[in-house]
Amino acid sequence: MKRHRRLRATQNIRNMTAETIISVNDLVYPLFIMESNDIKDEIKSMPGQYRYSINNVIKEIDNIQKLGIKSILLFGIPKNKDEKGSGAYNSNGIIQKAVREIKKNFNDITIITDICMCEYTSHGHCGIIEKNKVNNDKTLEYLGKIAVSHAEAGADIVAPSDMMDGRVKFIRKSLDKNGFPDTAIMSYSIKYASAYYGPFRDAAGSAPEFGDRKSYQMDYRRKKEAVSEALTDIKEGADIIMVKPALAYLDIVKTISDSTYVPVAVYNVSGEYSMVKAASRNGWIDEKKVVIENITAMKRAGADIIITYHAKDIADWIKE
Repeated sequence: MKRHRRLRATQNIRNMTAETIISVNDLVYPLFIMESNDIKDEIKSMPGQYRYSINNVIKEIDNIQKLGIKSILLFGIPKNKDEKGSGAYNSNGIIQKAVREIKKNFNDITIITDICMCEYTSHGHCGIIEKNKVNNDKTLEYLGKIAVSHAEAGADIVAPSDMMDGRVKFIRKSLDKNGFPDTAIMSYSIKYASAYYGPFRDAAGSAPEFGDRKSYQMDYRRKKEAVSEALTDIKEGADIIMVKPALAYLDIVKTISDSTYVPVAVYNVSGEYSMVKAASRNGWIDEKKVVIENITAMKRAGADIIITYHAKDIADWIKE
């Protein structure tokens, strides 16, 4: 009889034989930054997460750096929106100002910026609208402008999340042409049209005013298309590819990890976070154990980088 339990007998033996280990270096912490002064506004649908003014996000980054977290993903919430999302590529836009200020205060923080238009457009879609549809090719020009403006401000990595075809190639060419060949691209290559994004849209005020995003975000019933999307983005110049959401898509994470040769990121999205928080607050689950189990599953499936709102708690637990 094979006694598998021999290697489960004690905590030390279990630690010694573990194949999947979570490190603080795996974690990226998302932050919402708004155009205002001295604001730290809790997001009701995402307990423990806040919208920050720039001065207060500096304080928050100081806190997360002390926990050992060295990478952040920034989302901007502008005061004004218009049909072309001009605040997204304005050199004095909220993200551009935030990046400059963060770089001024911190030497060892990797800044990743979201490249999209949904938070900045009056209609809430991720591109330029013509005849009630997002015009893919016209949107590319704006995405290139956003990426260059973020690189000029000092972003280390730009992360296009719009799901327009050809955007990685266009952004790579725009960055190179404007003198930013070393700015990396983390592409939201596999981004499904998901109901798990609800709390984020509440946080960022980015819900579409009409229709939905199913004509450009992926159909969650399709798996093979994920490989095509990933390989296309890599060919176009993506340095890192992402699967979003994470928890309900671990089969996709595994497939992409096995099919590609670049680092794979996952986004443990707002709905996944808020469900855990709600269940924990009702006493139905042990939050720490469930979060660690979820994050371990993501890494076990093949994730190299984990974007998660739980990052601060995880960093604390790792220290324990």
